[in-house]
Amino acid sequence: MTGLKAEQLYAGFIRAGHRRTDPPLLEREEGQAQLRNVVAALGEGRPAVVSVTGRPGFGHNALLRWTARLAEERSVRVLSVSGSLAERDLSHGAVTQLLTSLGEVAEPSLRALRGHHEPDGLPGLPELLHTARRTPTLVTVEDAQWLDTASLHWLQALVRRLSTGIPLALLIGNTGLDPHGPAWLADAAPSARLTRHLTVRPLSPRAVAALAEHICGTPCDEAFAAAATQASYGSPAVLHAALHCFAAAGHRPTADRIPQLRTLITGIIGDRAGRALRGLTDEATAVLRALAVGGDLLEFPLICSLAGLRTVRDSRLRAALEMAGFTIPDGSYERICLPVVQARILEDAPAAERAALHARAAHLAYRAVADDEDVARLLLQAPPIGEPWAVHALRGGFEAAMRRDEFARATAYLSRALDEPQDPLQHAQISLDLAGAETVAAPEAGDRRLSTLVHAPGEGEPWAQLRVRALDMGLARGDDSWGRRAAAQALATPHGSERDDLIALHWYAAEIGPEVTDIPALPERPLAPAQAGIRAWQLAARGRHRARAADLARRALEAGNAAPVVPRLVAARALWLTDAATEAEDRLAAIIAELRRRHCHPALARALVLSAELHLRGGRLDAAERAADAAERALPAAAWHPLAAPHLMAVRTVIALETSRRDEARALFDAPMPPGSEYGAHWSYLLYARARVATDAERWAEAVELFKESGRWLLSKQWVNPIVMPWRSLAARACLPLGDQEQAQRLIQEEITLARHWGAPSALALAHLCAGSLGHQEPAVGVGASPRIPRGLPTRLTYAWVLAELATAEVTKGDRATAARLLTELSRSTVTHSSSRLAERVRWLTARLEQPATPDDAGLPKEWAALSPAERQTAELARRGLSNREIAEQLSVSRRTVELRLSSTYKKLHITSRKELRARSQPTERDVTDAV
Repeated sequence: MTGLKAEQLYAGFIRAGHRRTDPPLLEREEGQAQLRNVVAALGEGRPAVVSVTGRPGFGHNALLRWTARLAEERSVRVLSVSGSLAERDLSHGAVTQLLTSLGEVAEPSLRALRGHHEPDGLPGLPELLHTARRTPTLVTVEDAQWLDTASLHWLQALVRRLSTGIPLALLIGNTGLDPHGPAWLADAAPSARLTRHLTVRPLSPRAVAALAEHICGTPCDEAFAAAATQASYGSPAVLHAALHCFAAAGHRPTADRIPQLRTLITGIIGDRAGRALRGLTDEATAVLRALAVGGDLLEFPLICSLAGLRTVRDSRLRAALEMAGFTIPDGSYERICLPVVQARILEDAPAAERAALHARAAHLAYRAVADDEDVARLLLQAPPIGEPWAVHALRGGFEAAMRRDEFARATAYLSRALDEPQDPLQHAQISLDLAGAETVAAPEAGDRRLSTLVHAPGEGEPWAQLRVRALDMGLARGDDSWGRRAAAQALATPHGSERDDLIALHWYAAEIGPEVTDIPALPERPLAPAQAGIRAWQLAARGRHRARAADLARRALEAGNAAPVVPRLVAARALWLTDAATEAEDRLAAIIAELRRRHCHPALARALVLSAELHLRGGRLDAAERAADAAERALPAAAWHPLAAPHLMAVRTVIALETSRRDEARALFDAPMPPGSEYGAHWSYLLYARARVATDAERWAEAVELFKESGRWLLSKQWVNPIVMPWRSLAARACLPLGDQEQAQRLIQEEITLARHWGAPSALALAHLCAGSLGHQEPAVGVGASPRIPRGLPTRLTYAWVLAELATAEVTKGDRATAARLLTELSRSTVTHSSSRLAERVRWLTARLEQPATPDDAGLPKEWAALSPAERQTAELARRGLSNREIAEQLSVSRRTVELRLSSTYKKLHITSRKELRARSQPTERDVTDAV
């Protein structure tokens, strides 16, 4: 239901004559009982004074009218008067109403009042008391908060004269929150025994449900009643009007109709507030508008100053606004009671006046030392101030919003700061910070802003640093093709360190794109930190000069934030590839902490996803998942540039696979990537991750092709170092089930050669171990040699998996001694995620080796070498008599996977049944001889 439709329904409800219809008196039983006693006591000559207070719309006047009807039924004379905004300045307005109802006996006093001069004494009061002695009388005063001063004095005099024997009850309805009634009544009461005070409370959900059922004619849902109570603040008048409109629209009070009801209630509250606003004085309206702007920040005297008032008493204004139901007191502050009322108050103010109010309120809040963000919120609605404190407050608001990851609000603050007059350099620095926030909230706008800043004119070191930071941020966002062009264009004029940094950033971007021939090449041993970081990565990716790469990476990282971020990130990766893993990860953690302080979210996201990758390759799956989650919080997936998005997707895919969330890994495998992603530096990593998923599903041909495609991409950029991504060894292992022994041997030989050339112990250990698992004869390492994991091995997870597959193969063949040595070596690997696939495999191997040996375990024929590790594992369980369901449960795979593995096994062994499988797996003399 639209707001217009809600307003039309409410207008129709009013035109139908429901404006003055009292809602049913629900949850007023206690008050009704007391008022019933008051009416009954009049017959015994006992007077009473009762005040009924509450918020507007809570039904205090309805309770007065109910009492009046009860009194009339019992032959009690009822005299009713009411205060109003229109007559609050009319002297004796309420007294005139009362005397008119009194009839002929009060005619002389009425003529005196109508003579437009101040009468002597208390006109009509003696006559009222005289007739009340003979006729029990109930006087009701609705909306007493609007009574004029003379009428209040008259009523005070009436109260003072009440005594036993005068059967007159005064019933006063008053908007307000004072539980003791209006102050003027407390001053006048001669005896506490005469005075009673009732406060009407908001309706409970139970009463609201009863009201909804009464009006709509059908039972009310509990959720509907709770939502209606919350939206209306339990106001009977609001609920009565809203539910009548709701029923008229043909709705039923069910949970699915809550949005329509909320729309109606909001419109009705706003309409009531608008009508009440029209009855306020100019002074009260000005103060109310000032409260709507700055009431949360400024004490009431400052609010009056903001409203432009100098002579009006604060207490009088506060009381008037509270009685009208607009505000509630809060110490020295005054709060507007409902957000919808606040919105309606501001809507009714002219736009220019609203803007001027916000500007003055911001100035007062700044002088009152309010928080920067509170001042900034006011400045968003104000015209330019032209003073330095405004920019300071808006930047403070930006910082606060960024700490809460409220990027849209943060961009709003800095966009507003750009409207303030300031020098060009400060304007450009704010634009750079704004671009960083826009990469999350509005990426395309951020990209355009960075492009402008890279080419910003300006002389001197601050301008040079700003241009470099803008290019660095754009590259961190992932747009390498833009960065390559932008760096080349920017290199036309700069000198010194700016030129060095621009050359470095160009060569970073040129790693995955066509080179620009007139850009100076990087020195072999650059001194500039940014160039050192890029050169370190080039050497590491190409598998050359490991010691020099480590030295250059350290030079870049030691420069701290004096160097651009992107060269330091690739330097950290390069250092990690040299086997200085702990040092590299510590340096990366320092960069992440720095980027958090600077709120540089594009670079922070890239640093976090790199951290997740390194944790993952080190086998720390919990830490990897936390870092990936943090990367996506820093930069939501939808805001990643297409060229950078594959990195996050690849890490997510491998984490899901390694933590046994295979369905999630397959879904990520199939997830579409943004157009253009295949041209980025991380596309090869995504292909590698997809190959891992295909391997897990035993789609061997697909896995081999994906591994090789990943490798072709890397080779096209001369990234040959196997430790960058060990695609060759994993592709070789996937070749074996396809019977392609020749390609497997060629791939593993290439990896060994390249690992020796790089010289890092981790690369050599992994290559030799993979060679041993493939039967490749290498003198350094064999299966039986039980290779030890080098201290601080970066690629711990891949190394551990190869060990696990080797141990599984040896268990399957029955070589328990070799399997035990491999498992011992594997246990030295840290497995930090108890639900990971590797942890499951380790538990299975441990349990298998703890079982007593059987004759079947003595050895297996050499034909089993044709089986993949997974097939040997499945076949070994099958020959021991486990059903397909039991095998699936044991290996945490589907029954279909077990069936496919066994089918492939039968084909390779040239058998057709489990019986033949068991017979073929019995060791024979020929088998043993051949094995030797």
